[in-house]
Amino acid sequence: MNTANLTYQFKTASVLVKLIVVNAIVYLTVSLGSFIFGMTPSYFARWFVLSDDLGTILLQPWTLISYGFLHFDFFHILFNMIWLYWFGQFVLNLFTGKRLLTVYILGALFGGLLFVISYNLFPVFEQQRGYLIGASGAVTAVMAFIATYTPNTQFRLFTFTIKLWHIALFLFVLDLVRIPSSGNAGGLLAHVGGGVFGYVYAVQLAKGNDIGKWFENLIDWVTNLFKPKSKKPFRKVHRNQKSTPKPPRAKNQKSDYQEKVDAILDKISKSGYESLTKAEKDFLFKAGRED
Repeated sequence: MNTANLTYQFKTASVLVKLIVVNAIVYLTVSLGSFIFGMTPSYFARWFVLSDDLGTILLQPWTLISYGFLHFDFFHILFNMIWLYWFGQFVLNLFTGKRLLTVYILGALFGGLLFVISYNLFPVFEQQRGYLIGASGAVTAVMAFIATYTPNTQFRLFTFTIKLWHIALFLFVLDLVRIPSSGNAGGLLAHVGGGVFGYVYAVQLAKGNDIGKWFENLIDWVTNLFKPKSKKPFRKVHRNQKSTPKPPRAKNQKSDYQEKVDAILDKISKSGYESLTKAEKDFLFKAGRED
C-alpha cells in the first residue's frame, strides 16, 4: 500500500478512526524519538505534556489539550483507544464526527483544568507535583456523554445484558474511590473532569442547549483557513449608456414612400396623367428613375 493510498484512506476515514490514528502516530513518534536521542519520553515531549505549574501553563497553553494525545506506555494507549473506539461508535450512530471531536477535545480540556486547579488549590497535592498525559479524560467524556444521552442503550457482555449508564456509572465511581490511594490522583482527576463535562454536555443537549456549538464553529473556521479559495467566475457587467435616438426604420420609410407612389398611380388610373400636379409628376418621375 503506497503513501498516496494511505493518505486517501486517512482522509476518507471517520473522525473516530482519525483520532485513534493520530494518537498512535504521536505514541510512535515519542517512543522512537526519545529512544534515538537518548531522552526520557517525558523530556522529549516536554512541550506538550500538561504541567501542574501555572507559570508553565501560561507559557504553553496548548498543553491543556495536547496532553490528551500523549501516551508513554503501550498498554496505556491500547486500553484508551479500545474504550474510545467502543464508546465512539455509539456516538457516531447518533451524531456527526464533529460532535465526537468536540466532546473529545473539550473533555480533555476540562479534565486538564480539574487536574491543574486541584494540584494548586488542595494542600493534599503539595507533595505530588508532576505532569499529566493520556487520553483518559477525553475518553471518559465520550463515555459519560453517550451514556447520559442514551442511558438505556443495551449491549451484551458475555452472557449479561448491560446498559450504557451501568458501566459509565461504575467506572466513574471507581475513579472517585481510587483517587486517595492509587498513586495516580492526577490522572483520575482528569477522568472525573472529563466525565463531568460529558454528563453536563449531554444533559444540556437534551434540553436543546448545545454548549459545544462554539467549538464546532471554531473547527469550521480553522478548517476554512486551509481550504483553497475558489476563484469567482468572471462576470461581464453591462453598463447602461445613454443611447442616441435611432432613425425610423427603413421599412417604415419604404412603406410611406410606396404609399405615396401608389396614391399617384391610383389617381392616374381614375383621372389620367394630366390630372397630376407638377409636384406629383416630378415625384413620379424621380421614383421611376430610382426603380
